[in-house]
Amino acid sequence: MAEPLNFASLNLSEHILKAIDEQFYQQPTLIQQQAIPLVLKGRDLLAAARTGTGKSAAFALPLLHRLAQGSSAKSNQVRSLILVPTRELAVQVAESVQSYAKYLPLRTTLAYGGVKINPQMMQMRKGVDVLVATPGRLLDLYRQNAIKFHQLEVFVLDEADRMLDMGFIADIRKIMDVLPRRRQNLLFSATFSEDIRKLARKLLNNPVEVSTGAPNAAAKTVDHWIVPVDKKKKPVLLLHLLGENSWSQALIFIRTKQAAARLTRYLKGEGIKTAEIHGNKTQSARQRALAAFKDGDVSVLVATDLAARGLDIEQLPVVINFDLPDVAQDYIHRTGRTGRAGLSGQAVSLVSADEFDRLTDIEHLLKRLLLRKLIDGFEPSHDVPESRLWRKKKKLKKTEKSEKPGIQQKDAAKSNTTSRRSIINHKKRDTNKRTTVRKKTARRQK
Repeated sequence: MAEPLNFASLNLSEHILKAIDEQFYQQPTLIQQQAIPLVLKGRDLLAAARTGTGKSAAFALPLLHRLAQGSSAKSNQVRSLILVPTRELAVQVAESVQSYAKYLPLRTTLAYGGVKINPQMMQMRKGVDVLVATPGRLLDLYRQNAIKFHQLEVFVLDEADRMLDMGFIADIRKIMDVLPRRRQNLLFSATFSEDIRKLARKLLNNPVEVSTGAPNAAAKTVDHWIVPVDKKKKPVLLLHLLGENSWSQALIFIRTKQAAARLTRYLKGEGIKTAEIHGNKTQSARQRALAAFKDGDVSVLVATDLAARGLDIEQLPVVINFDLPDVAQDYIHRTGRTGRAGLSGQAVSLVSADEFDRLTDIEHLLKRLLLRKLIDGFEPSHDVPESRLWRKKKKLKKTEKSEKPGIQQKDAAKSNTTSRRSIINHKKRDTNKRTTVRKKTARRQK
């Protein structure tokens, strides 16, 4: 089956195609080619798609096409629900939906926390065709009878793996319980863990599974490398890398809010235009920082994982991990911010000796070792050990049940048992000796 060469071949309406054309989209991405025809047919979908692959359009375009053919939403009713983990992602998805629905008589509304709920309740009174919401605020609106789901046709769960990582599973279950049983369900996730599979089994009905590549894989358009360095030298090394490379902009990930604030102050003090987004910033401050970065008013954006989830920045040349993430999958989400839409990018990680375990977890997830580059003047005094990929131990072949162990096998078993007992007794004697020595030493110190 030949792949579609343009959006017109996907049987989308003329109004949607006109809006797409104004976005300068040339050709549907792989996830869009796979997902759009299935969603148009009303099928439930389990999709593995990293950020930057065009997944928002993959569910939004066919969703809008179907909604445009139905009846308008009544007061407080919602016809489609797109559930996302963060406010930033909610804003970006809603903006995308509104741009695609530019020539359609459909209403799109946002619902997220951190702002007053009354304006959102007023928006719901008019009825909503597409609601983009975060779990907590959606439940608040439902408990206050500001939202009803009798007209709900489609439920989209976006970035499902991030939802679970952020502890939203209980809220997701509550939301699923109040939705009508007859609906179309679409689940999108960058990684497929057993927890995601378990959630999919409860949410989806006879789903079709599509994927843009191996789950848990990093984008092929990104060049990954690490720089071993002592922790205390990381800020100066970062400054050196920013000065030596011709990166127009850089997104820097750091583990804590306090560290993000310190690093931002340091970079500003060195004359680099820097903004920061993290949990201690208000929603309006985070939106201003992100807008300034997107507009090119600042060249460096320092972010924590929670604050940066869902960031969509076009043509970002590099992502720098000032600290390695605690969870290996977060490395894929972080580095997925660069190398989007087929463009090339770089993922640079500053790694100190105490981060070795995190490094090996990431390399195991990627199934390859990351290239190491030593920078002159920044060679670490505490070396980062050489890492190796984990390998599963080969299972010994089981003998047939009908076979009886021969004399040699029995003798070998007895010999092994004797050896184990000898080792255990030897260890006990060593332990007793060490205990005796410690007691004598303690008496002398008294």
